[in-house]
Amino acid sequence: MSNPPSAGPANRLAEATSPYLRQHAHNPVDWWPWCPEALALAREQDRPILLSIGYSACHWCHVMAHESFEDQATAELMNRLFVNIKVDREERPDLDRVYQTAHQLMARRSGGWPLTVFLTPETHLPIFAGTYFPREPRHGLPAFSQLLNGVARAWREQQAAISAQAADLTEALGRLEPAADTALPGADVLDAALTQLAGSFDEQDGGFGRAPKFPHATNLEFLLQHHARTIAAGEPDGRSLRMAVVTLERMIRGGINDQLGGGFCRYSVDDRWEIPHFEKMLYDNGPLLALCCDAYAGTGDSLFREAAEATANWLMREMQSPQGGYYSSLDADSEGHEGRYYVWDREQVRALLTPAEYEPFAIVYGLDQPANFEGQWHLHGYQTPVEAARRLGLPPAQVAALLAGARATLFAERERRVRPDRDEKVLTAWNALTIKAMARAGRVLERPDYLESAQAALGFIRRTLWRNGRLLATCKDGTAHLNAYLDDYANLLDALLELLQTRWSRADLDFAVDLAEVLLDQFHDTQAGGFWFTGRDHEPLIHRPKPLGDESLPSGNGIAAHALQRLGHLLGEPRYLDAATGTLKLAAEAIRGLPYAHATLLLALDESLDPPELLVIRAESDLLDDWQTAAQQGYQPRRMVLAIPNTETDLPGALAGLVPGAGPRAYRCRGTHCEPPLTESAALSGQQP
Repeated sequence: MSNPPSAGPANRLAEATSPYLRQHAHNPVDWWPWCPEALALAREQDRPILLSIGYSACHWCHVMAHESFEDQATAELMNRLFVNIKVDREERPDLDRVYQTAHQLMARRSGGWPLTVFLTPETHLPIFAGTYFPREPRHGLPAFSQLLNGVARAWREQQAAISAQAADLTEALGRLEPAADTALPGADVLDAALTQLAGSFDEQDGGFGRAPKFPHATNLEFLLQHHARTIAAGEPDGRSLRMAVVTLERMIRGGINDQLGGGFCRYSVDDRWEIPHFEKMLYDNGPLLALCCDAYAGTGDSLFREAAEATANWLMREMQSPQGGYYSSLDADSEGHEGRYYVWDREQVRALLTPAEYEPFAIVYGLDQPANFEGQWHLHGYQTPVEAARRLGLPPAQVAALLAGARATLFAERERRVRPDRDEKVLTAWNALTIKAMARAGRVLERPDYLESAQAALGFIRRTLWRNGRLLATCKDGTAHLNAYLDDYANLLDALLELLQTRWSRADLDFAVDLAEVLLDQFHDTQAGGFWFTGRDHEPLIHRPKPLGDESLPSGNGIAAHALQRLGHLLGEPRYLDAATGTLKLAAEAIRGLPYAHATLLLALDESLDPPELLVIRAESDLLDDWQTAAQQGYQPRRMVLAIPNTETDLPGALAGLVPGAGPRAYRCRGTHCEPPLTESAALSGQQP
């Protein structure tokens, strides 16, 4: 369903780089991409714009395309009444963010995809906004054709009302702009976030709130880091650790995690993480890989290491292009049905496995229970392998081996199926999240191949998406375009700081400085503080937001503040530190109002109130690895370690003063204070505050 047959002639979308737009290239709809020509046509003909926003892995986008956009009668109505524009929300998150916000203000509920918005031809302000609409009336929704006629009639007959609504919406969008506080929030908001998370924590199945359940990786990262800090302070908070590891463990064992091939799906439709929405998004798997590494470093539990390796292996096997960049997503559908690639017939599984394998496999993954997905079985960890071993009276090691053999057999069989479509565009922000995670996995799991994967992706970005001192947002089939957004710059800067802690590269440090300078020049509001989502020379839209809360991606303002603080301390650059402080002051009211929704900003605030420890090791190359390993034992999120060979000279900023000695030495700094250099590697071990 995600790639409808090419029944009709190609429209303008056939030339698009976006796989999502190309999915609509043979619709009878006279589609335009978002471009000056389409906007000019709407003005010239005084026709409203029908803006449809979605993405290639979106199940309901495919449904609406099949029901309406492939239907000749519906297309004729669209073509006669509107200028029709199709947008990939992954390529144009600026448009998606603005019109999702407008939808929320107009409908008083959250939006989603497909997003359907009717715009005035002159100002591009919404006339009406909704999401999915069926071909025939059902579930309280009008038929899409009814909606088309109704909006067109309203445009002809209710111009005054539409103008008044547009003015109200413009005013409402303006009121969304945060106002800077004179002071930073206090540490009390960190405790308030913990209280809020604890209040919604699902004690039985992990996660927060009820279904649908999303991973919320930033909240889990906040909990793990809080626990590490309480350990260092001598007052361990077991509650925060439990919320994080229980949630992550339930997800790893659940159906949201591909039990055969690795990789996490986007969310669970139930409380138990059993049945997912089957699409796999790069932006989920990067942060979840990093979390698995952190949980392993903090607990030593092999479950988290195995999940990290399965996720990293999936990323390299199925999501990394030969040129190095990571692809965007895998579709939820295959052969026209959601989840078909992943689910099993019980008798087929029984026939593929030996009796010795099938017995524990059925117990662990639920084949001894009723079917859980449309008459078939989606693999979900109902029992742990240890529980299955106890039930069968077998040694746990033997059961583990039988399960591994069974998974390998089923994975090989599944490889013969028709695969879900893969969106092969490379997005800078999503790649940055994954580069960071793969670099951390390389370090924590001692897997050089993971580090090489991260370096290959960074190399792709440097070659393809970094031009004339500016980033581009997306690339497909060698064509890179669209000015990058806040998330692209902030997350790539953050990823470079992670890579520098895994292996030293002067080129990466210089690149990080280049990105920080563009952040300040193009995105930073020097008057009110914080960072706009779009750069100064970006196309003007109806609203220029400064996003503060965490959504499917971590807050760009939060990542920018966190990364600029770390780079500012590392180089002794007050401009970076001031920009981070101004961002936190801008976000103060939002953070105090709903702390748990701003976990990324809370992590930046924590390090602003109490700067992290910076360890800079200077040694001959043959000694660096041992010293770096000693400094990075365990889970120490508030320690940043750079191992710089003695041969490196002319270092920038404050690094220039951390000179080599006669033997290895490590400089320990916090904020603006540095201690005398350490000369024994044993002094580097241990948890740091």
